[in-house]
Amino acid sequence: MVNRARFLHAAGYAVLLIDFQAAGESPGKAITFGYREADDVKASLHYLHQRLPGERVGIIGTSMGGAATILAEPDVHADAVVLEQVYPTIRQATEDRLAIHLGPMGPWLAPVLLAGLHPHLGIYPDQLRPIDHIGHLAMPKLLIVGDRDRDTTIAESYAMFHAATGSKELWVVHGARHVDLYGYVGTVYKTRVLEFFNAHLRSQAVAANFNHRP
Repeated sequence: MVNRARFLHAAGYAVLLIDFQAAGESPGKAITFGYREADDVKASLHYLHQRLPGERVGIIGTSMGGAATILAEPDVHADAVVLEQVYPTIRQATEDRLAIHLGPMGPWLAPVLLAGLHPHLGIYPDQLRPIDHIGHLAMPKLLIVGDRDRDTTIAESYAMFHAATGSKELWVVHGARHVDLYGYVGTVYKTRVLEFFNAHLRSQAVAANFNHRP
């Protein structure tokens, strides 16, 4: 995510990068696929608004970072959001990954894995459904997806886009799997994201970059 921070900073944006709890150098007991990470999103936004009151704020949330951003509503006090490769439901995300690693029979094991969510993490699968919450995000949204992504399929990404309301854009990156999309398309990514942020934040902005470290 550092490369994103660099081009945003060069364009005149202040940037905050964070680790989620139990990721990177931050303490925590477990990764919760966006559920408790949503509290980190809220805390980061609170910090920004305290430090820089009145500034417009943009978010880039990739993968689980995007899920955490969506699950943080109604406390996402931001003016523009970029969401990259966000899973619609934890059930679909689990089935997709099992299919990648185990083949067509893999998704049959999803109920077994999902049954362990509450005993191990204290959360239920129904609490990890970003598709049920994205429609409540009122700010402009840019969804960026890869059409060869097997972790979050193009059909699932279209479903997320259709569930979103208000001002929204969808950018399908052709040939991209579940990868760093900025690294994949480089200058084109920079151009599209800066056009989006400049349109909705202009120069008086703080871009908050929420990163999921795989």
